Amino acid sequence: MASRKGVCLVVGAGDGLGSAVARAFAAEGLTICITRRARNLDRLEALAEEIRAAGGEAHAFGCDAREEAEVVALFDRIEADIGPLEVVVFNVGANVRFPVVETTARVFTKVWEMACFSGFLAGREAARIMGPRGRGTLIFTGATASLRGREGFSAFAAAKAGLRALAQSLARELGPEGVHVAHVVIDGAVDGTFIRSIRGEVDDLLARDTILKPADVAATYVHLHRQPRSAWTHELDLRPWSETW
Repeated sequence: MASRKGVCLVVGAGDGLGSAVARAFAAEGLTICITRRARNLDRLEALAEEIRAAGGEAHAFGCDAREEAEVVALFDRIEADIGPLEVVVFNVGANVRFPVVETTARVFTKVWEMACFSGFLAGREAARIMGPRGRGTLIFTGATASLRGREGFSAFAAAKAGLRALAQSLARELGPEGVHVAHVVIDGAVDGTFIRSIRGEVDDLLARDTILKPADVAATYVHLHRQPRSAWTHELDLRPWSETW
């Protein structure tokens, strides 16, 4: 059995922000559990090995965050075999763009399942475990679409707005139980594999601080976890200095 120190679970540990969050909490001394769908397990294992090579403890799991049974089993396994959950970060994406007349029911439903319903499952399981202990941090990654719907993003905006409302409900319900629930609006592009696949000037943007740097965002997540309960932040927004808003 692994050590019983506190655990940070990152649901949706992609190549950008999710990986940076895992590294940041590993540097805080937490055991890291990272998850994505099973088809991406090789990349997750590489991140886990990187954390272990740096002296941390990390475990990678293939899990479909939309499947209730898989999510319940994941939380139970972590608690039984790895350690007590102290931080849960929900970081599943689903940023897709379709004109509304090209948005099929299947697309809309899939985006909602990924960006909203799976957040409910992760949040519920975190509440089930953290609530009785009277401590823990639950962080949801939001987006510009959490606050306003842009043309071409009807499915994504509906899902992210729903996730924001979920976070508000959980904060009001779980705060009195000692669980800190936060929602972070990421207002701008974040450096990572996806952004680099659609934009060619990322290195220049990084040099000018005009794109969100994953490590800088992750530092804010760590700060949220450290906050005393006399001054908890529920929602904050992060954007580069140059972002129009």
